[in-house]
Amino acid sequence: MRFKPVCPLFILFFLTINLLAQDNWPQWRGPLGTGAALKGNPPIEFSETQNLKWKTEIPGKGNATPIVWEDKIIVQTAVQTGKKGNLDHPKDSNSMSPVSTEYIHDFKVYCIDRNSGKINWETTVCSELPLENTHELSSWASNSPCTDGEHIYAYFGSRGLYCLDHEGNTLWKRDFGQMQKRASFGEGASPFLYKNRLFIQWDHEGDSWLYCIDKNTGEEVWKVARDEDTSWSTPIVAVENGKPQVITTASKAIRSYDVETGDLIWSGTGLTGNVIPNPMVENGILYVMSGFRGSALQAIDLSKAKGDITGTDAVAWEYNQDTPYTPCAVLMDGELYFLRANNGFLTCLNAKDGSVIYSKQKVEGISTLFSSPTGAADRLYIAAENICVVIKAGETYELLKSNPLDDNFHASPVVVGNQLILRGFKNLYCFENQE
Repeated sequence: MRFKPVCPLFILFFLTINLLAQDNWPQWRGPLGTGAALKGNPPIEFSETQNLKWKTEIPGKGNATPIVWEDKIIVQTAVQTGKKGNLDHPKDSNSMSPVSTEYIHDFKVYCIDRNSGKINWETTVCSELPLENTHELSSWASNSPCTDGEHIYAYFGSRGLYCLDHEGNTLWKRDFGQMQKRASFGEGASPFLYKNRLFIQWDHEGDSWLYCIDKNTGEEVWKVARDEDTSWSTPIVAVENGKPQVITTASKAIRSYDVETGDLIWSGTGLTGNVIPNPMVENGILYVMSGFRGSALQAIDLSKAKGDITGTDAVAWEYNQDTPYTPCAVLMDGELYFLRANNGFLTCLNAKDGSVIYSKQKVEGISTLFSSPTGAADRLYIAAENICVVIKAGETYELLKSNPLDDNFHASPVVVGNQLILRGFKNLYCFENQE
């Protein structure tokens, strides 16, 4: 068999995109999907008056963490209009703290200049009445977008996936239908972009699927049925022995699929229900966790993962306590940081062997939170209600600074260059050392 040679320009293109991604925050959980910035030195001390570069009000309600490419910040939000929709739409009777609406919402994408805070443009990708309830702590715009630097891929779950150029023009859209999330907890999983493909994990109380979408056209490359109920985890792509695989975490199983075909490569069990934290990969080891009504954390050696890995030596180590329910973990400099459940108790493990560096360390000033910590410059940034704390990374826990702010934060901190970007309920903040 003769193989067609790969064009050197094609290889150069993807190497360039990868290097550019390291200087940006191109999708949910950053350039490597680990919650850590690879470069930059954001401020440790900041407030409404100190080291504040700018602050811009964002209309509507959205918990989606922004993304950044060069001098552009992309934010998604849902803005209630004054127009009522069909009042006869169905309601979920099995609900916990449900929020419903009678009003049509404008689902918007904003582009903000990173240097000035000026709104460059806003695009309403659709105007619809949300048919589903959401949780009182959630929103109808909790999914983060992603970008390859050329296009923006804005995902609103049951509202669909939209491809925009960097001037705000919609190039294509894709509708996946209506989700039915457990107990009206709302939606929140984000797309994962890998080369020319977008992966959507569509786990709910109906038929669940993993979609592989062509990023250039919005057409379906493949989809595979999943024996899963509701989850909120975002997939990730890992490359093992030169072969890329897309990995998903959910209540019934952790699964790996062939990126090209969607064929199942391996699977394993052991997570709790209602999986939210994303899988992460570093040095050939996959880290998966969950923390609803129990605790589960597994480190999986991808070189050994084949078939059913449950109870095999592919699971390098486990640590089944104090794991997060909603927040994702941070994987940085060979250490794994995570918060217990939805509260301010921090654990740090050696990522190689799972040994405990410290555990259940109380983070002063935080009782409850729903955002994920972010790592940068040997520090952790953790945002919650009216506060963002900065923790020293490493073997000794140390609170460097507690920074009060006039907002509440469910979106996670973003670090690009020397700037810290926080998306609050009301405002988008950019902090940078002003000396």
